[in-house]
Parts: sequence; structure tokens; C-alpha cells
Amino acid sequence: MNAATENAQRLVSDADILLTAGRFPTAASLASLSIEESGKVSILRELATAASDDELSSAWKSYRLHTRKNVQWQLPQLVIQGARKLDDLRPLFDEKSDHPFVLDHLKQLGFYTDCLDEKHWSIPAEVVDEQLARSLVQIAKLLVSKRDVSAKEIELWILHVGSAPKTDFCLMKQAVVNWYAAMQESGLRPRALTKLRDSSMKAYRSRRPNPSFNSDWRDKAAPAGYFRR
Repeated sequence: MNAATENAQRLVSDADILLTAGRFPTAASLASLSIEESGKVSILRELATAASDDELSSAWKSYRLHTRKNVQWQLPQLVIQGARKLDDLRPLFDEKSDHPFVLDHLKQLGFYTDCLDEKHWSIPAEVVDEQLARSLVQIAKLLVSKRDVSAKEIELWILHVGSAPKTDFCLMKQAVVNWYAAMQESGLRPRALTKLRDSSMKAYRSRRPNPSFNSDWRDKAAPAGYFRR
């Protein structure tokens, strides 16, 4: 987990350098890769609590899929829209949502030229502008963890979350609450949860990315209905 976080930080730092240099397509693509690296952490937590061969296989499959590692990239947008509870974050994991495919396709568009459908040519410098690149770099920075994960933290995660039925959202949510309380008791998390939460939300709003870029670049990059192919 810590290795993934360190690599995510490296990638977004490189993306920031490219952004400053005006290399917007590559900056956007590196930011997308950073988001994927940050996303590995939650999947590794899933691996830690796998209780069967099927669950283990499913978690490893998620680890290898780009569209499983990048689902959290819409988290800042949900916060801007008022998300405050775990229930508010459920759209991130909606199987019908195309937002993971959108980011994965954008990552490719920043690296390569391509011909899409009816002679629709995609050129990185024409598809990815400064606004889009800057938004993705900001999102990647927000998603990079600012702390290391300890062995004790994972032990507590397995103890509390690993025993909860994964198909029951309410019980899983309570398990996460119990885990956080145990983290506080162990001195691994601050006790002023409300104050910390409010501070985090304020930081999201003050550094929020432009929420309207999705439809703009989609129209330039690909024909309608292209995503999820």
C-alpha cells in the first residue's frame, strides 16, 4: 500500500512538472495513472480480507483492471455536490456508471493519436487542454494519501471489516465505523473526527477541480456512445 502511494505521489509530481511546462496531454495522462495507483490501496484492503479463493481471485482481477482502480476519481466532485456520509459515495461503485471508462479512455487520448468510429481522428493536443489537465492533476493530488499505512492498521481492518458480510452495505458501513473507532483507541487516528471531516471538506472545496469538463472534452474526443466499448 505504501509503495503504491509513493508511486502515486511520484506520478502526480511529474504530472505537475509537465503541467507547468505546458505539456497538457501527458500531464493529464500521468495524473490518471496516479489516480489508479492511489486506487490500489482500497483493493489491497479487499485482498487483506478475502475469505475464500473466489474472493481472492476477484480482488486480484480488480487489481489488474484499470477501471477498478480509478473509480474514486469522481470523489472530489461528489464532495462538491454535498457528499458527507458513506452512503453518499455509493455512486462511485455503481456498476452502471461509465465514469471509470471515461477516465481510462482519457488516459489513452493523452498519450496516443487514434481513429474513432467514422473517421473521427483524435489528437492529444487537440483533445486535452489546460483546463482538463489542471483538473485531473488537482484530483490526483487530492487522492494521494498523506500518510503511511501500518501493520497494526491492517490488523484492525481485518478484525473489524473482514468479519462483516460484504453483501450487506449497512453492516459493512458499521464495520468501517468500528474500525475507525479502534484506530482512534490505538492512537492511529485523531479523535476529533467531526473537526477533521469539516477541515477535509473545506480543503476539497477550496481546491476543487472544474466540475464541468467531462462533457466538453467528450464531444471533441469521441462520438456519442463511444464509452464502455
